[in-house]
Amino acid sequence: MTRGVEDVQLIETFSDALWMERGLSRNTLSAYQSDLGKVADWLHNSQGYGLLKAQRVDLQNYLASLVQQGRKPRSTARLLSCVRQFYQYCLREGWLSADPSVRIDSPKLGRPLPKSLSEGEVEALLGAPDLDDAEGMRDRTMLEVLYASGLRVSELVDLRPEQVNLNQGVMRIVGKGGKERLVPMGDEAQRWLEQFYKGARGELLGARVCPHLFPTRRGRGMTRQAFWYRIKKHAATAGISHNISPHTLRHAFATHLLNHGADLRVVQLLLGHSDLSTTQIYTHVARERLKQLHAQHHPRG
Repeated sequence: MTRGVEDVQLIETFSDALWMERGLSRNTLSAYQSDLGKVADWLHNSQGYGLLKAQRVDLQNYLASLVQQGRKPRSTARLLSCVRQFYQYCLREGWLSADPSVRIDSPKLGRPLPKSLSEGEVEALLGAPDLDDAEGMRDRTMLEVLYASGLRVSELVDLRPEQVNLNQGVMRIVGKGGKERLVPMGDEAQRWLEQFYKGARGELLGARVCPHLFPTRRGRGMTRQAFWYRIKKHAATAGISHNISPHTLRHAFATHLLNHGADLRVVQLLLGHSDLSTTQIYTHVARERLKQLHAQHHPRG
């Protein structure tokens, strides 16, 4: 047994409300819908009723089952946050008289350091694509732009030519919550973009038209998943053994800026973080790097 029609409609209505009220991205809304759908499925399978009839003990038991399955605390905390927002919405709409998610403790979270790349590893990754191939030129350009700007992968694959001003060397990015920011590209990324736009992009498209700056050979915009696959392929070519993702280059962008003396608030603006505390985790990364260098090179390290 899976979620009933009522739960499907509730989840869709809640998702629409979040989009209207907070302007959340499609990826965030999709994650919320997936989390709530799994809760609804579990309730129907174990209890025989849906989201509006759930009790606090039901939600506690579901969270406990996730822990037993080895789900990470941060992922569980995100799900609980989603569930709380859903039931608060149901209360506001008058569909419930009590919130079953109250007094449920969130899992304790550590402060994990973002996985990053050394400057040498970044150089190796950037040099991995085959530049004799149009797809290789596109990938090299995407990697250069990603490392030079710290864009989110969704911002990169959704990038359109009209958002890029090559004369001024800036990109107009619409990030999370519809917030707009101007991001400088740097001379190197700008040079690669000019080369790609004049040559390989037309080779990939042929006579077709694509609104996205970085098309596939089919003339469509690239998906996040496809670009993730391309990065893994190039990382293997570059001899990078640990797992990396497009987000890894965003971390490298921020970390390397701070390592070279950039101001934290400047990095915050470039990344599009609304809260400085989100950016401050990169100071921990930079500090760890300094400690490693000290231990490696200092006579008493």
